[in-house]
Amino acid sequence: METVLLHKSAFLYVTSIFRLSSFVFANALLTGITKTFVPFYSSFPEILCIFADVYYARKIILSMFRIPAITKNLLIINVLMFAATWVFGRQGVDLNSVFGLHFFLARDFQIYQLFTYMFMHAGFTHLFFNMFALWMFGCVVENVWGPKKFLFYYMVCGVGAGLIQLITQFGEFYMLASDQIPGFGFGDIMAVAHNSSAILNLWTTVGASGAIYGVLLAFGMLFPEERLFIFPLPLPIKAKWFVCIYIVVELLSALGTSNSSVAHFAHLGGMLFGWLLIRYWRNNPGGGSFGRSKGQQFFDNLKSNWERRSHRKSDNAGGYDRTRNESDWDYNARKKAEQDEIDRILDKVRRSGYDSLSEEEKRKLFDGGK
Repeated sequence: METVLLHKSAFLYVTSIFRLSSFVFANALLTGITKTFVPFYSSFPEILCIFADVYYARKIILSMFRIPAITKNLLIINVLMFAATWVFGRQGVDLNSVFGLHFFLARDFQIYQLFTYMFMHAGFTHLFFNMFALWMFGCVVENVWGPKKFLFYYMVCGVGAGLIQLITQFGEFYMLASDQIPGFGFGDIMAVAHNSSAILNLWTTVGASGAIYGVLLAFGMLFPEERLFIFPLPLPIKAKWFVCIYIVVELLSALGTSNSSVAHFAHLGGMLFGWLLIRYWRNNPGGGSFGRSKGQQFFDNLKSNWERRSHRKSDNAGGYDRTRNESDWDYNARKKAEQDEIDRILDKVRRSGYDSLSEEEKRKLFDGGK
């Protein structure tokens, strides 16, 4: 069962445009019928609330289409590998057999397949839904964590999912051998695997689903109260419940189906390794920073302090405005703080109306629009 998600910002954007259009049409109709001028400024607070909705939702939607670096490159690599699989397949070369994850007792198993299998896919539908979910949730998670931390998390979830899949396959292999071979024990594993190498070589796993499920879990843990619209459900559902539902569905599918082509335990394995990694980062905040080294931060702080002192001296001597001589670092930080303040004010307008603003907030709002 595949679901299509619609971010609530898109819904907010569409409804806000509809509200604005309806408002303008109603005013025009009233003016035309009564021949009475309706002062535009009298409805300014309502219009500002609508524009705040439009601005806020539009900003979120545009940020979704600005795909961050790691997510973009993962999308490109997966698509290119799928195209290469199709091209080489027409020449009789099966890349899924080369880069897909074989059972570790199979003849064609290679350790590198734990990393390459997550970039291979069995078909277009398999690729499409995985890449759609990666775009939907990966953009948000990467923007929160940054590229290095997100890439590390993605690869850990993918490799972890592959390891869980190998363990699951070993359990299936052992149970099948025990049922079919009288007196089978652990000492017979290698001999039976050698005699069954042709069959075991067909146990190949491909797909980014394990890593994607890890990204889905990260989104649910980062934004548990975020509401998602899931087609065809008419009502939104919180991200934490959406993740829980997926876990239950995957677990029931894994326990209730046999000989399935879907690696349900691999999906759960990606979530498990993702959960363990997030728990570790939360308990050890410094271990998951993936930022610049402390040495680099020291020299950056030293440079910033020197620039501030030198600018202060030149400002006192020449009487110039400090903002004209501030460093790029300080300038960018100041502009970001100003934009964050404007966003906060617009969000307040959207939630509580224009009249809820203080005089200082109104001044900042209009100064920011100049």
